[in-house]
This record gives sequence, C-alpha cells and structure tokens, in this order.
Amino acid sequence: MIIPGIPVELTRRYESAAKVTAAAAGIVLAGSAYLPWAYGAEALDNVSYLGGPSFTQFIALGLGLCIAGLVILSRVFPRGVGRLRIGWIAGARAAATGSLIAMVVVDLAIAVELGGTINIMYGGWVATAAALLAFVATRFMITETQPNLATAKTPAWLAILAIAVIMLVVLFAAYYALDQSDPGTFVVFGVYAGAVVATLIRTGVMGWLTAVSRAHRKVLVLSAFIVAFLFPFTQGGQQANMSIATQVLIFAATAMGLNIVVGLAGLLDLGYIAFLGAGAFVAAMMSNSAFATIGWHPPFLVVMLISGCVSATLGLIIGSPTLRVSGDYLAIITLAFGEIFRLAMINLDGTDGPDLTHGSNGIPGVPGLKIGNFDFDDTHTIFGVEIGMYGNYYFLLLVLLAAIIAIFVRLNNSRIGRGWVAIREDEKAAEAMGVNTFGLKLFAFASGAFLAGVTGSIKAHHDISVTPDQYIFLESAFLLAAVVLGGMGTVLGVLIGATLLRMMPEKLRFVNEYRLMIFGLLLVIMMRFRPEGLIASERRQLEFHAEDEELADRIEEEEIAADRIDKSQEALR
Repeated sequence: MIIPGIPVELTRRYESAAKVTAAAAGIVLAGSAYLPWAYGAEALDNVSYLGGPSFTQFIALGLGLCIAGLVILSRVFPRGVGRLRIGWIAGARAAATGSLIAMVVVDLAIAVELGGTINIMYGGWVATAAALLAFVATRFMITETQPNLATAKTPAWLAILAIAVIMLVVLFAAYYALDQSDPGTFVVFGVYAGAVVATLIRTGVMGWLTAVSRAHRKVLVLSAFIVAFLFPFTQGGQQANMSIATQVLIFAATAMGLNIVVGLAGLLDLGYIAFLGAGAFVAAMMSNSAFATIGWHPPFLVVMLISGCVSATLGLIIGSPTLRVSGDYLAIITLAFGEIFRLAMINLDGTDGPDLTHGSNGIPGVPGLKIGNFDFDDTHTIFGVEIGMYGNYYFLLLVLLAAIIAIFVRLNNSRIGRGWVAIREDEKAAEAMGVNTFGLKLFAFASGAFLAGVTGSIKAHHDISVTPDQYIFLESAFLLAAVVLGGMGTVLGVLIGATLLRMMPEKLRFVNEYRLMIFGLLLVIMMRFRPEGLIASERRQLEFHAEDEELADRIEEEEIAADRIDKSQEALR
C-alpha cells in the first residue's frame, strides 16, 4: 500500500533511505528517554532526570525500539516469516504516528504545567524531532500485503499464556491510569496506550489475539473476571479510585442494557436514563432513609426486582404506542419521555399530587446496603487487604455486570437476537419473513429498561441521595455515546467506551468547562475515521467498509481459522 499524495516513483526511489532514517529515528527516540525532558520535577511524572527515565519516558523508549525493530525486521523478513505475513511497515507507521502525537502532548503538558515551552529541555526536543522524523520516514515506505497472523495454528498453551499476559497488562494499565493524579500524565498514558493498540492492529498481532480469544472464550471470560476481581486489591484501600471504579461499573452496566435496545434491535433511545432513574427512585422510596416516602422496607433483593419491574413497565407504557414509529420520530419521542420523567419526579412533591420524591430536593440520606449480615458501609479485610465501602459496592456491581453480560450474550445468540438483527438491518424485510417486529422491539425496550432499573436500585444506595437532576438528557447522550463509540452490538466495545467516557471526566477535571466541546470533537473524529466503533463486529465493519476487499478477505480468513480451531477442539474432546 502506498500513502495517498506521495508519488509512487518518489516512494520507491527513497524507500531504502526512508527505512534507514526511520530505524535511526526510532533508536534516537529510545535514547532520548535517558535525557531530561523538562526543567521542573512537577511536570508529568518527573521527566527532569538525566539517566533516570520515568515511566512515561520508558514507554517512549519502548515505542522507539518498536519502530526501529519493525523496520529492521521488514528488511530481514520482507515476505514474512514462513507462511505468515506480518505488517512490519504498517506497524512501524502506527508506532511512529502514536509517538509523534504523544510527544506533542508531552510538550504541551510541560508548557502548561511549568509555564511555557521554555521549560522544555533538550531531551524533549530531541524526542519530538525523532518522532517527527520517524513519522515522515515511514510515509515513504510501501506496506506489505494484509497480515494473516489470525490464520496461524496456535498451541493451546501459547494461546492461554497470551490471554493471561494480556489480562495482566490490562490490570496494570487500569491500576496505573487510576493512580495518576497529574492530568497530563493520564492523557499521555492514554495516547501511548492507543499507539500500542494501533501498532498491534497494524502488525496483525491483534487479529491473532482475537482469533485465539475466540477459540478459548471460556479462558478469556474467566481471566477477565479474575482480573476485575483482583483490581480492588491493587488500590491499597484508596477510596477515591474505588469510587471512580464503581461509577464506571454503574455506567457500564447501564450502557450494556442500552446496547440491547440500540446495538441489537437498532432502536434509537434518547431517554434511556429515565429507566435508571426510575429504579433509583423506587429503591430510595423503599429504603430505610428518614426521607423515604413508602413505609414498606422489603429485603434489597426484592427491591431490586421491584425496581426492574417498574422500569420495565415504564418501558412497555412508552414503547407500546411509540415503537410503531422509527428513526427520527422515535428519537424525538424517547427524548421527550426522558424530560417528562425528570419533570414528573420534580412535581411529585405533594403540592399537586402525592409526595413521593420530595420534588427537586429528592430523597437524601439513603443508607448503605445491608444484605444479610454483610454491611456495605463497613470496612472488611479480605486476604489481608482492607476493602472499604466502595470496594464492597464494586464487587456487587461486578456480579451484576457479569449477569447483564451473560443475559446479553444469551439473547444475542438466540432466535430473539437474530430477530433483532433482522429488524435492525431491514424491518420491512423481517416482517415479510414472518418476524414479529413489534413484539420483539417491545421486548427489547422492556428488557433494556428492566436491566437499567436493577442497576438504578444499587446506584441509589451507592450515591446516598437521589435527585431528579441526576437523570438529565446529557447522561442519556453519554450512555448512547459509550455504545456507539465502543461498538454497537459488542460487549468489549461497550465496556471500553463506558470506561473511557466515565473515567476521563474524573481525571480531566481541569478542563471541566470544555468537557462538552472535547466530547463533541471526539464524536466527530470517531464518526469520520472509525464510524463502526472502537471494537466493531465483523458485520458492522463490512457495513461501513463494503468496498474494502482486503477487510472482507481478512474477516473470511479469521472465520475459517476460528472454525478450524473449534473443530480441532471438538475432535480432541
């Protein structure tokens, strides 16, 4: 592949020189990690030492070696290794691009935190120049054919080891990201992480990891659950980080419910936050709070079911008359429903009707959960580590999220899920084939609302108070963005989207007034360059890139490889 805008003759003429230049630039970038980047220790994670790289500089060192190594390997193995084709140049190009973006962010962070670019030391300029040189040089290289690592036969032990390593890396990345109090370091780490992922995708390694993960789904699920379970034990009792983690899980669980409505059934719901609010208000009204308005206080598991059923009933009530329309009309109606719910909660203050919510003041003082003899407000010692209130809620929400994911996967792989996909693709064609389109759409609406209501019942106790202003349209927009940006109809994509959209505002409070502008900019960039989402299913990839024959061939090869692995495993059984 040749980069558009650069003449073919020019690329071929200078390709050898470009490879030498890119390799040298990568080595210089790696060496710059041992140089001081800033005059003050306050910038980032202290990048001011000579000969003592910080973690940020170590990542730059790794990317520099990656650029140089991939370029050198493209010379040693130009046709791949054996029958395996690897995207050496494409990976080097991705690493160089990520390095350049990261160094620009590093320079900006140093300038902002220390008061001007004059505080950038020579090491920072050397690293930036090396990244820029590598970026330009890799543009004068011709990329190889499409990588085919996904078709490689992988021993079971190697596949399981790869999954375990990836899960450990994810655990460390989550720990490191939450542990950063400096916003600049958090942003730079995010850029570096994106560069690493892009490099893995371009080289074909990510395709191989996807293939082995499909072949060993049970190992992947078990590893992911173990890593999520171990996360609180890495925090050393830090309540601030665990508070963010629980908010991420609440957001992710709610987004997974919306994923049924939007991702599977293709119904645009702009008022989904109302179902979360309904569950929260029901739980608050039936709690032991001094401001609770219902005198019945059943066990919490019963409250969860009631909250879910109330939200599902609201879904049926709003869905029955409105699901006969679609597209923009459905979006407008659901948007109106979200606002009607918020205003109704404000008006249920006893002035013109029953006093159920205390109006705009809401229901404060919701006590912590107590299931059996386990009090979620108390600190418990598990394996020698103190787990505080937010850690307790984290484990409960983790179990809830696992249950919601299991429900989502079962529905997606059932006849109901196939019916939803048919409705999403072409409702008229599905109806002509005998699919009960209205019934399935109504079931999607109600099931998504039920899951949101159950999540809301836990959120009420987690947040201590429930007010109508917590459930505004902006929250629905963020939930929808998590589904769309992550990848509609996928599990991993929505989890990643929810994590990013909930964690970033907490870590970037210094730009809180620009949050919506940044959010809109990210949406525009994603819709331009990755409309199918960060982690898209093969179907959606082909929908947005129907003209990409290489993509179609790669997906076909991956499916054939996955089928072959499944058959071999069945034969071994």
